[in-house]
Amino acid sequence: MGTNGSTMLEPLRQGLPPIDPSAVSDAASVALPARYEAVSSARQFTRKTLGQWDLDERFDDIALVVSELVTNALRHALPADTPRDQQEPPVRLHLMHWATRLVCAVRDPSDDSPVARDTADDDFSAESGRGLFLVDSFSDSWGWHPLAGALRGKVVWALFRLG
Repeated sequence: MGTNGSTMLEPLRQGLPPIDPSAVSDAASVALPARYEAVSSARQFTRKTLGQWDLDERFDDIALVVSELVTNALRHALPADTPRDQQEPPVRLHLMHWATRLVCAVRDPSDDSPVARDTADDDFSAESGRGLFLVDSFSDSWGWHPLAGALRGKVVWALFRLG
């Protein structure tokens, strides 16, 4: 069946960048509630996890990207009527470490693609397109994929080359 890491990744496999999920050396994930404190929880989880993986020196860039991905999921991907105390947290952060790569993936319940809004939009504010620009600037690549099967929503991921 594979390692615990690849088993946990099974539902995400289709949405991840083209790296062999069975070769992942470490994987960790955390469920995040539909509250903005989830961003600081995600950063703390990232700091602790990178410390365990001896990747402390990459914390600043990775934490910035994690913050943006989680913020986007909370701001744009949750229905307005999402109960703030529901049993199953709607957003989940996954960190996956290969020998020379690290992937941050954020799963959310929305099927909408994560694209910067058209600047011609009346609703456009300077901040609304900034998150994906920062993700693009600080990671080596990023992408997204709708989830397949019973899981609704999508995964947005960012890849970092290590060392």
